[in-house]
Amino acid sequence: MTSKVYFTDLRSRNQHENKINRIKRLFDEAGLNKKIERQGLTAIKLHFGEEGNDSFIKPIFVGSIIEKVMENKGKPFLTDTNTLYFGSRHNSVEHIQTAIKHGFDYAVVKAPLIIADGIKGENWEEIEINLKHFKKVKIASDIEESDSMLILSHFKGHGMSGFGGALKNLAMGCAAVPGKIEQHEITKPIITDSCNACGVCVGECPVYALYLQNKKSQIDYNMCIGCNNCLEICPDSAIKLDWENMPLFMERMVEYAYGAVKNKRDKVGYMNFLTEITPDCDCVPWSDAPIVPDIGILASSDPVALDTASYDLVNKQKGFKESLLHENHERDSDKFTGVWRKVNGHLQLHYAEKIGLGSMDYELITI
Repeated sequence: MTSKVYFTDLRSRNQHENKINRIKRLFDEAGLNKKIERQGLTAIKLHFGEEGNDSFIKPIFVGSIIEKVMENKGKPFLTDTNTLYFGSRHNSVEHIQTAIKHGFDYAVVKAPLIIADGIKGENWEEIEINLKHFKKVKIASDIEESDSMLILSHFKGHGMSGFGGALKNLAMGCAAVPGKIEQHEITKPIITDSCNACGVCVGECPVYALYLQNKKSQIDYNMCIGCNNCLEICPDSAIKLDWENMPLFMERMVEYAYGAVKNKRDKVGYMNFLTEITPDCDCVPWSDAPIVPDIGILASSDPVALDTASYDLVNKQKGFKESLLHENHERDSDKFTGVWRKVNGHLQLHYAEKIGLGSMDYELITI
């Protein structure tokens, strides 16, 4: 079955074609107005960006979508869930402070901000899905209890899933912290032989899972939660991911995406922003140079079609050689494997289609 994906580029020569008006028109053309439950609570799910990151979706763009939700008699609130790793969004207090610092305050977006899984990531509801890896998944309570939802995603690269779009925003972004642990269970870090026992990781592990033994750091995998903080802080890059398990990680991630929308499938709409397409997730506390030029904004009722179209549009671009893109600079080549050689992000699309989350077959409609 072919799904419709609507696209607008970023060109403007007058006020009627500015990005704000283009977003509002895209909202209407894609039928996202039909997803809004009248007088219902509408979750606007997005990523506020880790402190130090600046490539997240601009608050002024989000504000224009809030206006459309209210125009259609919905009651919108901005939301995300707390992170598994220990950064500036690990608990609701710091998470909200970071979001406000990045411009997502009421004065700009005209909607309240609610962290959906509670102050410490422990508020969730168990959703039965009966799929390959999970029988039940743990979805943040305030997301599950919302009447409708809009998923706004900054489309970019990702070191574990190849790319991050609507599917990853649903999966990791709608899961409470215990659900994030379940998804990461098979991707726990590995200490390589280049470890020189400096002990930096031992002192920084938030759950005390690392220790020194036999002149090398060791991991107690019974305690490790897979937050991967140690990868970021190791001064010698001696800690690596288990790349062989990445396909299984992506399957587990997609099953969580399925659970996030299972009980409101007809009340969820999606937008992907193909701007500042960086090699990394907005979870990192920096924003590297984009790997391709800005492309535009897409919208759909089908997250699989939307991510597939976004993936294809990125690959059609000529890549920036001065970026982290190591290879595949030519048009119609896979840009994300050009950055993350060991990860095939296309796998998440195929598995999402297989379990009935959407279709990779799409019609791109330019407005």
